[in-house]
Amino acid sequence: MTVLESLKKYSIVVADTGDIQAIARLKPQDATTNPSLLFSAAQRPEYQHLVREALEHAEKQGGNKKAETEAFMDKLAVSFGSEILKVIPGRVSTEVDASLSFDTEATLAKAHELIRLYEERGTSRERILIKIASTWEGIKAAEKLEQEGIHCNLTLLFSFAQAVACAEAKVTLISPFVGRIYDYYKKENGGKDIAIEQDPGVASVTRIYNYFKKYDYKTVVMGASFRKVEQITHLAGCDLLTISPDLLDEMQKTEGEIERKLTAEGAKASSDEKIHLDEKTFRWMHNEDAMATDKLAEGIRKFYADARKLEKYAQSQVTEKVGA
Repeated sequence: MTVLESLKKYSIVVADTGDIQAIARLKPQDATTNPSLLFSAAQRPEYQHLVREALEHAEKQGGNKKAETEAFMDKLAVSFGSEILKVIPGRVSTEVDASLSFDTEATLAKAHELIRLYEERGTSRERILIKIASTWEGIKAAEKLEQEGIHCNLTLLFSFAQAVACAEAKVTLISPFVGRIYDYYKKENGGKDIAIEQDPGVASVTRIYNYFKKYDYKTVVMGASFRKVEQITHLAGCDLLTISPDLLDEMQKTEGEIERKLTAEGAKASSDEKIHLDEKTFRWMHNEDAMATDKLAEGIRKFYADARKLEKYAQSQVTEKVGA
């Protein structure tokens, strides 16, 4: 048995990539995408038909270049997502532009447009997760979307406050970022590696998982952003784990069985008291976590930069098409 096969006994494995061929080869349950992954995949010859499909959609919008560019980006995300769903049995996450992270109404509008495009292709909303940054505004948008039957993946999650607010909003899924938490504390530690038993990213996900299971929240936990296989295996039993193809390949090539680390039974013995967060309490509690405030702000900036890179590519495609 491989380490990957062993992990799949305890957790749902999700592929963090836009490469459809890699997803088909690795056979995960679900997949996640983002603008950076879409940009990389769009350069590859085998996916040019999806680029053309997005261009044709953008052309139909008419109007100005900005509207066409936005339409191209939305359609490209949905086209890749739809193709990915042909090779996985589960769901795909499609990201809302990070520029909307502090705008509840704009996030709702973008989510509705993405779902409309998926349903136009005959893809059920049950197979889509709308990926939104875990700001207060994003969480409030997700709460409304969930009430409409649109499921959400709350990303860029670093603090316990973010996790609790998401659970109270009844979002479908959260993605706490193990690797970026680890990066922060490794830098604080002068660049020295941190033993897996003291890994703060692993500890964060463990605490969130235990809290959710102890108090019977329906929101599921998907550990994300891993730097090494050890971090993944120490979260075996977490509801889902989203993993890059490189690490999936490493686990697929390694023989061995792993033990389950997280269980619902073990969660019942955890020590956190149940809390309720209104906006003021959420903002204060999140602000008290220096790592989380730094990494959320940095993450939004990076996601925004990735989206602008994809946007620049979209603009070039739209302009080239107009000039042809």
